[in-house]
Amino acid sequence: MTLTSTAPATAAGAVPATGPDAVDAATVMPVAPVTDRSSARAFVDTHVVPHADAYDRSGRVPEDLLRRVAEAGLWAPFLPPDSGGIGMDMVTLGEVHEEVGRGCSSLRSLLTVHTMLSWTVQRWGTPEQRERWTPALGRGDALGAFCLSEPGAGSDAAGIVTTAVQAGGGWVVNGVKTWTTGGQRADVFLVFARTATSIGAFLVPRDTPGVEVRPIDDMLGTRASMLAEISFTDVVLGPDALLGPSGFTAGMVLTGTLDLGRYSVAAGSLGIVQACLEASSAYAAKREVGGRPLAELPLIQAKLSDMVTDARAARLLIEQAGRLKDAGESATLMATWVAKYFASTAAARHASEAVQIHGANGCAPGSAVARFYRDAKVMEIIEGSNEVQRITIAGQAERETTR
Repeated sequence: MTLTSTAPATAAGAVPATGPDAVDAATVMPVAPVTDRSSARAFVDTHVVPHADAYDRSGRVPEDLLRRVAEAGLWAPFLPPDSGGIGMDMVTLGEVHEEVGRGCSSLRSLLTVHTMLSWTVQRWGTPEQRERWTPALGRGDALGAFCLSEPGAGSDAAGIVTTAVQAGGGWVVNGVKTWTTGGQRADVFLVFARTATSIGAFLVPRDTPGVEVRPIDDMLGTRASMLAEISFTDVVLGPDALLGPSGFTAGMVLTGTLDLGRYSVAAGSLGIVQACLEASSAYAAKREVGGRPLAELPLIQAKLSDMVTDARAARLLIEQAGRLKDAGESATLMATWVAKYFASTAAARHASEAVQIHGANGCAPGSAVARFYRDAKVMEIIEGSNEVQRITIAGQAERETTR
């Protein structure tokens, strides 16, 4: 495996005095486990919010925070206790990802792809695969990333050209994946590749010969999510790398994995709306124009009231999708599409309004609302663009009305 990285090196055991890896007094204190929304909010307010802009500027989430996330049990709390989780239900997971998204969309993005891989192994893996991977994934000892998009295939999974050819009882993978969230840091990749009959899902450890990781820096939004392009050149895998029967993957595995990713993105988008509301309300209360607080101006009140309304509506949509997931209902797929579409468009709209409320201060270096604005645009693209979502929602509505 070849790795090219721009991350600064530090001496073993050393902690930088400044920057995103700086450790404050709160960080060195023991971390309480996250089990619900309130504990997630406390974790985010203590360990994430004060440093999120520094993460954005540096283009990475520091190892210290990744370790604290593991201590809090945030990586895969939905896994059963014997796999490093606490058996958290999906409604609560959505609430937790909302709170993380409120603090830092980049960190929430890392949780999203790790969730997708961990859930897929738990749901579709063989007993041997689960035994090998889920405890490490649950504890955060191994971090996962999701490899679907390619230079010529994004939302259209049918356009995948990465191949997995059976050879010597195992598989040989060749191809390139791009826009891989967490790819710079992940220990194992969930790779979707075209087989002789359909699309297969493969678990590929980072240190497998033939795997090359190239960082993608200076993205518009979620700049600290450590994106990478991953190349697979004659990567030899054993038969145990395949998740589920090959012909089964293109349907059930890919659909289920993407659905969970959209659910997390929907929750994270809601987190952005909530962050915009909190930042804008606080700013409008203290900023004066003509001797009056901005909060007293009707146009500003209208913007804030719209944020409140859309945040509450998105929260209900996400909760409904989570309940359907917990109940094992197939209707969760449509519910998640709707929730993700609504929440992501609301995030983009209200992040723009938040910058408007803050005026020039909202455009300044280090402005939190400027970060929200850039991150929100990404939410409209990832896990299925809004255009694809609208087509899917309309198609499902037509099927339901013509039965």
